[in-house]
Amino acid sequence: MARRRTRRPLPTACGLSLRDYAEAGGLLSYGPVIRDNFERAAALVDKILRGASPAELPIEQPTHFELVVNLKTAAALGLTIPPAILDLANEVIE
Repeated sequence: MARRRTRRPLPTACGLSLRDYAEAGGLLSYGPVIRDNFERAAALVDKILRGASPAELPIEQPTHFELVVNLKTAAALGLTIPPAILDLANEVIE
């Protein structure tokens, strides 16, 4: 992916756990792990195909969340990420 020159440097965060977003230059991403959601959806589809009533299946909430922080972007924007945030991060891009 070609790098663009930043005309108006603004820190941005992605509300979904899209690791690609942070890897492409976003400051951070945080949210449920998308792969887990697909796995749970597949399990629910399997139950429905085996005869379960969709109306009787429980609503599920995500249980695994992921925080990815891009320190290269933080440095380019002149930001310092607090150590407490870095300790919580699942991945830190340097």
